[in-house]
Amino acid sequence: MKGTGRAQIDKFLFQTLAFPSLPFPKLKAVIMRRFVASSLMASSARLSLMGFLRPSLIHRFGKAPTARLKKLPLPWLLVRKYLVKPNKAFNGALSASKRLSKQDRFYEEVDHSHIMWWKDKMQLCKKPSTVQLIKRLDYSNLLGLDVNLRNGRLKEGTFNMELLQFKLRFPREILLCRVGDFYEAIGFDACVLVEYAGLNPFGGLRSDSNPRAGCPVMNLRQTLDDLTRSGFSICIVEELQGPSQARSRKSRFVSGHAHPGSPYVFGLAGVDHDVEFPDPMPVIGISHSAKGYCMISVLEPMKTFSAEDGLTEEAVVTKLRTCRYHHLYLHTSLRHNLSGTFRWGEFGKGGLLWGECNGKPCEWFSGDPIEELLSQVRAIYGLDQELTFRNVTISSSKRPQPLYLGTATQIGVLPTEGVPSLLKVLLPADCVGLPALYLRDLLLSPPCFQIASSIQDACRLMSSVVSSIPDFTCIPSAKLVKLLESKEANHIELYRIKNVVDEVIHMSRNSELSGILHTLLEPTWLATGLKIEYDVMVNECICVSQKIGDILFLHDESGQEINSYEFVPAEFFEDMEFPWKGRVKRIHAEESYGQVDRAAEALSVAVMEDFFPIVTRVKSLVTPLGGPKGEICYAREHEAVWFKGKRFVPAVWANTNGEEQIRQLKPATDSKDRKVGDEWFTTSKVEDALNRYHEACDSARVKVLDLLRGLSSVLQSKLNILVFSSMLLVIAKALFSHVSEGRRREWVFPKIYELLEPKDQSSTEVCNKLDLTGLSPYWFDMAHGNATKNTVNMNSLFLLTGPNGGGKSSLLRSICAASLLGICGLMVPAESALIPHFDSIMLHMKAYDSPADGKSTFQIEMSEIRSIVNRSTGRSLVLIDEICRGTETVKGTCIAGSIIETLDSTGCLGIVSTHLHGIFDLPLARTHTVYKAMGTEAVDGYTKPTWKLIDGICRESLAFETAKREGIPENVIQRAQELYLSVIAQDSINHIAECSDPKPHFNCLAEVQALKDKLQCSSNSSNQLFVEKVKSAVMIICQSKLIETYKKKSPSDLAEVKCHSVGAREQPPPSTVGTSNIYVLIRPDKTLYIGQTDDLVGRLRTHRTKEDMQHALMIYMIVPGKSVASQLETFLINQLPLSGFRLVNNSDGRHRNFGIAGFTMDGLGSVNETTWHSQQQP
Repeated sequence: MKGTGRAQIDKFLFQTLAFPSLPFPKLKAVIMRRFVASSLMASSARLSLMGFLRPSLIHRFGKAPTARLKKLPLPWLLVRKYLVKPNKAFNGALSASKRLSKQDRFYEEVDHSHIMWWKDKMQLCKKPSTVQLIKRLDYSNLLGLDVNLRNGRLKEGTFNMELLQFKLRFPREILLCRVGDFYEAIGFDACVLVEYAGLNPFGGLRSDSNPRAGCPVMNLRQTLDDLTRSGFSICIVEELQGPSQARSRKSRFVSGHAHPGSPYVFGLAGVDHDVEFPDPMPVIGISHSAKGYCMISVLEPMKTFSAEDGLTEEAVVTKLRTCRYHHLYLHTSLRHNLSGTFRWGEFGKGGLLWGECNGKPCEWFSGDPIEELLSQVRAIYGLDQELTFRNVTISSSKRPQPLYLGTATQIGVLPTEGVPSLLKVLLPADCVGLPALYLRDLLLSPPCFQIASSIQDACRLMSSVVSSIPDFTCIPSAKLVKLLESKEANHIELYRIKNVVDEVIHMSRNSELSGILHTLLEPTWLATGLKIEYDVMVNECICVSQKIGDILFLHDESGQEINSYEFVPAEFFEDMEFPWKGRVKRIHAEESYGQVDRAAEALSVAVMEDFFPIVTRVKSLVTPLGGPKGEICYAREHEAVWFKGKRFVPAVWANTNGEEQIRQLKPATDSKDRKVGDEWFTTSKVEDALNRYHEACDSARVKVLDLLRGLSSVLQSKLNILVFSSMLLVIAKALFSHVSEGRRREWVFPKIYELLEPKDQSSTEVCNKLDLTGLSPYWFDMAHGNATKNTVNMNSLFLLTGPNGGGKSSLLRSICAASLLGICGLMVPAESALIPHFDSIMLHMKAYDSPADGKSTFQIEMSEIRSIVNRSTGRSLVLIDEICRGTETVKGTCIAGSIIETLDSTGCLGIVSTHLHGIFDLPLARTHTVYKAMGTEAVDGYTKPTWKLIDGICRESLAFETAKREGIPENVIQRAQELYLSVIAQDSINHIAECSDPKPHFNCLAEVQALKDKLQCSSNSSNQLFVEKVKSAVMIICQSKLIETYKKKSPSDLAEVKCHSVGAREQPPPSTVGTSNIYVLIRPDKTLYIGQTDDLVGRLRTHRTKEDMQHALMIYMIVPGKSVASQLETFLINQLPLSGFRLVNNSDGRHRNFGIAGFTMDGLGSVNETTWHSQQQP
C-alpha cells in the first residue's frame, strides 16, 4: 500500500487486491460475486462490468502487466482468467457464474445468510421514521443500498464501495465511518441508528435517496452505548486527520469495535478520567452428550473459553439467567431429544431449556462444539482464524453441582421478589461491585472441598488480623486486558495497576497478611484458570511496579507545574497543559517539556509587547458611559489568547502610548480563516507565538501518549500476572468484608468435612450427619437477638409436619443457606455447625404455572422434583417444601410417599415437609426417614406456633386461624368450620361402614343418621363443657374478689355466688330486671365478652343483633350493687386471660376510669391455680 504504483490503481482494485488480511478464498469469492452482480444488473451504466474492468487499468501496471500481476496476492490463473481478458469475462459472466466452485457458492450462502440476518433485524423496527427508511432498502448487498436511488452508487472509488469493503470483513456489525465532524452510517446501519439510538436521518425522509444517518463526534460514546445496550456490535472507521491534497479522499482505517460488554477504547489513553467498563458478555454455546449438558463460554476480551460438562438442564437454565451473553448458540445435538418431536425438547427432557431459549435470538451450529464455537467467535469479532483462546476450564469431577434455579432464587442468591437476599447479608452495605459478584458466582457454583477449606482458612486468618489491611484495588480483568492489548491504558488506569501490584507486595512483606496471601492462591486459581506460584507472583509484581514507577509521575517530582505568566490568562495554560502534564516523568520527555516552556514564555512576551500597552492606554482613559474598553482574554472555543475591546482606536493619532500597538492589530480569525467577531483582535507576532506554543503542546502530548502506550506494550507480557493479582485482591476484599459482617452478626465458622458415600459408612464409626446448633434464619440479625433459633441434628431424611406459619419453609431456607455457605468456606448464622461437603444442595419451595410453555403448576413441580430425584445421591442435601400440593390429595399423597421412599433408599440427608397427613397411613418402605414436626403451644386460648423443631407428627394445620388472621370474612370461616365437621363426620361414617358387616341399604342409612345425631350431640356436649369451664372460672374469680373486698376469711361468710346460663334461643328470666348483673357473652368462636348492666334482657338483645351473634350464649351473675358489679367486671377482664380464655375486650381492663373506683390493684392477685384445678375435677 505504500508504493506509488498501487496508489494509481483504480480504487476498487486497490482495496481488493491490496488487502493481504483477506483470506484468498473469500477474496476470490468477492471478485467473482462482482462479475455475477454486474452481469445481472447490466442495465445500469454505473455498474457496467466494462467500466469495472477497463483495459487501461491493466496497462497501468506497466509494459509487462503479467509479470507485475504475478506478484499480486492472487494466483496467476485467476488473474489471467478474470483480469487479462475483461471483454470475454463480461460476455461470459453468466457462464462463469455457473462454473463457481463449491467453495465460492459457500461464500455466496454466507453473504445471503448475513443479508437475511439484517432483514430480520429490520422487521423488528417499529418507529414510523425507521419503517419509511426500510422501504428504500435493497437486499442485494450487505449495505442494503438501492443503486437506483441517490447516493447509492457502488462503483469503484466511491465512498459506498469503501464501506462495502469494511462490511465484507464485519458483515454483522454496524459501520460508523468518520466523515469530518460526524460519524455516518448508510443502509441497514442508518436504520438501526434511527431506531435504537434516537438519531434523525440525514435529508429527512426523502423517498429518492438511500437511508443515511449519523452522530456528531462528541456524541459517539452515547450512540455506542445505546446500540450496545440493544445488543448490536459496531465497527468504527476513523479517517486520518491532517492536511490532504485537493480532491483526494482521506485514508481510513478500522480504529476499533464496540460490543455488548466490550466498549470502544480508541483514544482512551489521552483522557484524564477513569473509564467505566461494563461486565464482559460471553458468547455461549450449549450442547448435549451422554454426560449431560455442556455449556461453553467464550470471552473475547480475555481470549479465554471454558467448557462445563455434565450439567443438568436446571443448572444450564440457571447459568443462562444469571449471565448476560452476547450471542447464544445451540448445538444440533440438542435436537436429538427423547420425545422425537421436531421442536426440540418441547416435551419431557429438555423442555425447561427449550422454554428458556424459545423466542430469544439464538443460532444453531454443528460439528465439534468447542472448535466450531470458537470459529464462530472469531467470525463475529473479525479475528484471525489462527488466533488461539486459552482454556480456563476447571475440572468438575469433585465439585458440587451448580445451584438449580429454584434453589438460587428461593434463598436470595438471585434477586427474587418476596425472598430475603442472601447476598445482602454476607457483605456490608457499602461493599458492592466485583466482591459481591465474586461471592454470587461462588455460591452459584460451589468449589471443591480443597478450595472451600482454603477459603475458610483465609477467613479464619482474616478474623484474627490486628495489623492494617490494604484498600484492595479492584480492576475488572476484562478491562485490564482490553486496555493493555489495545495500548489505550491512560495514566489513571496505570496508577491503579501499580496499586494492585503494590498491595500484593505489601501483603507479602507483612507477617500476618503473607499467610492470607498464600492461602488465597488456590481460590484465585479457580476463579482465573491460571496457576501461578507464590514467589513468581511476588517477584513479577515487584518487576511491574518498578516498570510503572520508572515511567509514571508519582506526585513527588518537580517540573510538572502548569506554566503561569502575568499577562496570559491562567485558564489558557491550564486547558492546554493539563491534558498531558503530570502523566509521566519529565526526564523521559525533557525536550518536549522544554519546548513548551520556551514557547509559553515567548507567547507571554508577545502578549505583553502587543496587547498590554493597549490595555494600559484604555484603563488610563477616564470617560463617561460609552468609553473605550479593552482586555486580554482567553477564547476557549478557539484555544487562543486575543485582545478583546471596543472603541479603543483614537479619533486623533498623537503618537501617544499604545498607538503603535493599535496599528498592528488585525481581526482574529478561526481555523477556517473566518473572522471571529468585531471585538476580537490579534497581531502577527502573537499568532506566530500561539502557533509555536500549540505545536509544542501537540508534540509534548504525542510524546506522553507514546510513553503511555509504550508502557502498555511492555505490560502486555505481564497480563497473566496482572489478571491473577487483580482477582486475588477482589477475593481478598470480598472475604475480608464478609468476615467483618459475619463477626458483627455473630456468625461462626463451621467445621466442614468430606461426605462419605453410603457404602463407605459401614466401614467407619462416623456416619454422615449435619449438625446446626442455634441455627438462625439468615435474614435476621443474631446480634439483635430477634431470631428464633433451632438445633438440627440430621443423619437421615426428615419427614416434617407442622401448622401453617409454623416455620417449615423458614427452616428449610435456613438449613439450605447455612449448608451452602458452609460448603463454600464462609461463615454461617448459627452458634456452632458441622456441615458435610455435599455434592449438591437442592431446594424446592413453590412452583408456578407457565402458560407460555403450556405447563401447569403441578407439571412444573414434577419437572423440578424429577431433576432432584434423578440427581440425588448419598452425598446430597435435598429439601422439598410441601410436596405434591398441586394435585388431588389421594394421588398426590401416594406420589409423595413414593418419592420419600426413593430418597430414603439413596441415603441422602434432607427434609420433606408436607400437609398430606394421609402419608402416615401408607405402608412406606423406609429405613432412614424419621418424623419431625414444628411445635405449637396454647397462648391465651389460641394455638400458636413455637417455630421450634421437635420430634413427632403435627396434624394441626391452624388453617382456620391463618385464614382469619389474613382477613378472610368471619362468615366464610364459620361455614368452613361447619363443612370441616361434616367432612370429619362423613369420614368416620365411611370408616365404620368399611369395617362393619354388610347390611341392608335402609339399615345403613339408619345407622348413618344415628351416627350424625351422635356427632351432633358430641359437638353440643363439647360446647356445654366449655360453658361449664367458663362458669367455674367466673365463680372462682368472683368469689376470690369478694373475699378480698369484704376482708372475709372464707366463702362461707358471704352469700353464695351463683352463675346462670342463657342458651342460644333463651332469654334471661324476669328476676334479672332491676338488678345489677355481671355477664359473660360467649361468641361462636369461643371468645368472651365481659360486661355489667342493670338491663340484662336489653343488653343481650343488643348483642344478638350483631352479625354472627344471633345464637350467642350468656353466663350471668346477680351481684349486690352497681359498684360491686364494676369491680368484678374489671377483675374478670384482667383474670380470665390468665386462665387461658380469650377476650375481645381486654383493653377495657386497662382503662384508668373503668370499674376500679374504691380499691387499688395492688391487692388483686391471680387466681390460685390449685383452687382452679380442684374446681375442674369431676
